[in-house]
Amino acid sequence: MDEQEHGPLAGFTVGVTAARRADELIALLRRRGAAVVHGPALRIVPLADDTELLAATKELIGHAPDVVVATTAIGFRGWVEAADGWGYGEELLAVLRDVELLARGPKVKGAVRAAGLTESWSPSSESMAEVLDRLLAEGVDGRRIALQLHGEPLPGFVEALTAGGAQVVGVPVYRWMPPEDVGPLDRLLDAVIGRALDAVTFTSAPAAASLFSRAGERGVRTGLVSALRHDVLAVCVGPVTALPLQAEGIDTYQPERFRLGPLVQVLCKELPARTQVLPVAGHRVELRGHAVLVDGVLRPVPPAGMALLGLLARRPGWVVSRADLLRALPGAGRDEHAVETAMARLRAALGTPKLIQTVVKRGYRLALDPSADEKYDG
Repeated sequence: MDEQEHGPLAGFTVGVTAARRADELIALLRRRGAAVVHGPALRIVPLADDTELLAATKELIGHAPDVVVATTAIGFRGWVEAADGWGYGEELLAVLRDVELLARGPKVKGAVRAAGLTESWSPSSESMAEVLDRLLAEGVDGRRIALQLHGEPLPGFVEALTAGGAQVVGVPVYRWMPPEDVGPLDRLLDAVIGRALDAVTFTSAPAAASLFSRAGERGVRTGLVSALRHDVLAVCVGPVTALPLQAEGIDTYQPERFRLGPLVQVLCKELPARTQVLPVAGHRVELRGHAVLVDGVLRPVPPAGMALLGLLARRPGWVVSRADLLRALPGAGRDEHAVETAMARLRAALGTPKLIQTVVKRGYRLALDPSADEKYDG
C-alpha cells in the first residue's frame, strides 16, 4: 500500500463525538485518509446554576493553588465578575496575584490584564498542548493546579497532569449539555449500531456518557454496547475519558500521550492491523471498512458489495451460495437476481473481475491462490 498516496486510514470510517476541537480532530483524520461521521455528544453553555463555580472559588480562596491556567477570555472575565458579585472579587484577585498564572493566548492575556493582573507566561502558539508541555517540564508532582474549564474537558489535559502527580481543581464556568440538535448524534449512533463505522473517538468522559444516555432514550443501548464490545473500535484520549466505556465492559484503546495527535496515531496503527489480507488470483487484497486495497490501489466499494465480499472472505476459497449471499445483502428481498446485480457492481468496483469466481449452479467464491489453500483450509 502506498501510505503517502492514500494514508493509513484510507478505506476506514471513524466517528467523532467531540464538540470542542472537533474540526482539528476531523482534519487530522481526513489528512490520513479516513472518512468521518461527526455527531457532537455535547454542547457547551454558560453555567446557569453557579453553585459549582462559587464552591470552586471559595475553595481556591481558602487554599490557594500553585498554578492557575486561564483558558478563555470570556470564561476568565465571567469568573472574576461572578466572584465580584458574590463579594469575593478582591479575595480572588489577591490569590491570583500570588500564584503562577498561565494565560492561553492574547485574548486571555487581555482579560487577565483587564482584571489588574499580570500573567506569568503565555504560549506563542495559543495551544493548550504547549501549556501542558511547560507544566510537565516544570514538574507537577504534588502541585495544586486550578484549571478554568472550557466546557467540554480539554482532551487529555487533566489526565496528563493527574498522571504526573498533580491535584487538579476544575473551575467550571460552563456546563455540558446534550446537543440542541440530536440529529447528527443519532446518525452517529445508528452508524455504530449498524457497524458502518470502524471506530469511534472520545475526547471526554461526559461525551461518552452522553452517547450512552441518548442510546438509552432511544432504546438501543444494548445494541450500542454490543457494537462497541465486538466490532467498532473505541479509542479514547486518556484513562479518565475511557471510564464510562470500561464500566460497560468495552475494551478501549488509548495513546501514551493524552493528545489528539497520538490518539489519531493509535487509529493509524490499530485499524490496519485488524484488516483481513488475502492472496487472491495473483493479487494482494486487503478488506477495509468501506473500501478494498487491491495491490495497494484503493477501491471504494458500495455497502452491498462490502457485505458480499465480507461473507466470501469468512471462508476464503469456499463456495458461498446465492441464498446465503442474498441474506447478507442489506435490505434485500427474496430475488436472487439482486445478488447477481450486486456482484456485478462489486467486480466493477474492484477493477479485477477474476478475483471472484462464479461456480455454476452453486454460487461464488474468492479465487484464492492455490499456494494459500492449505493456510485457509483449517
